[in-house]
Amino acid sequence: MKLAQIASALNARLENGSPDTEITGVAGIEEAAPGQIAFVGNPKYDAAARTTRASGVIVAEDFPAIATAMLRSKNPYLAFARAIEFFYHPPKYAPGVHATAVIHPTAKVGPDAHIGPYVFIDEHVEIGKNAVLLAHVVIYQRAKIGDNFFAHAHAVVREHCRIGSNVILQNGVIIGADGFGFAKDDSGHWNKIVQSGPAVVEDDVEVQANACIDRASVGETHVARGAKVDNLVQVGHGSRVGEDALLCAQVGLAGSTEIGDKVILAGQVGVAGHCKIGDGAIATAQSGIPNDVPAGAVVSGYPAIDNKLWLRCSAVFNKLPEIAKAVRAKSEKA
Repeated sequence: MKLAQIASALNARLENGSPDTEITGVAGIEEAAPGQIAFVGNPKYDAAARTTRASGVIVAEDFPAIATAMLRSKNPYLAFARAIEFFYHPPKYAPGVHATAVIHPTAKVGPDAHIGPYVFIDEHVEIGKNAVLLAHVVIYQRAKIGDNFFAHAHAVVREHCRIGSNVILQNGVIIGADGFGFAKDDSGHWNKIVQSGPAVVEDDVEVQANACIDRASVGETHVARGAKVDNLVQVGHGSRVGEDALLCAQVGLAGSTEIGDKVILAGQVGVAGHCKIGDGAIATAQSGIPNDVPAGAVVSGYPAIDNKLWLRCSAVFNKLPEIAKAVRAKSEKA
């Protein structure tokens, strides 16, 4: 594919280099070889862009000029993501039902579905058109799923759950497992609370490997349109996740948490039950959130506080031994 063709397809402006340069793939800025394109979206790689062997680099519109051909873009990361699609072609799955799959007679599966080995679809399930269910996927009773559903091996959708269109479940995802609900009796034994409410996942959601979205005791657990849920995330029963929210690896939401639209929770953030995180808020990695967070806030640490305050506190923390020593010395003199 010619460099000029890529620039045109990405709506990027080509500077330097020959428009006829043949591009055969994409790579990271430090690993790229001639014939490949890379991108720079993080300032710490600016120096690498000046020494890269890539035949082209996707950069921001205000990126300083370099000798290598540049494809200037308003959103270089998104442009690079789309460039990958030009060269990587994922497996195609032809319509059909594998001989080992089991589909209950009352289930309704739309046209052009690919049903892989050992898939099980229980009674009264409804699945829209163009579904792909790979090996060992299990769909429990009365689940309802929209069009273009893609479930990788060993994904599970539990009873009565509802899933919209264009949803992707990566390997080992569980939608609608029982929420963690138990009530203690007078003798101190834990009694299971029936988890009667479904998990609901709207359109354009992707849930990545081994993440769990629990069903609710009453009501429902709800993940809104466009949300992205990373590996090993736990969405507790009765929680709500807003549109285009981003829950990164190992995030944990306790029961009845409310996450607003476009919220970003970085890796290993934990949120206590019944907390509300306002629209557009960001929690940096490993933050612990025991209270509500207002819309647009950026918080860090445990208990989570304003990010700028946390950075100042962290700077002081390293000096605490010296401060304590000085305080002791002053106290002894007194």
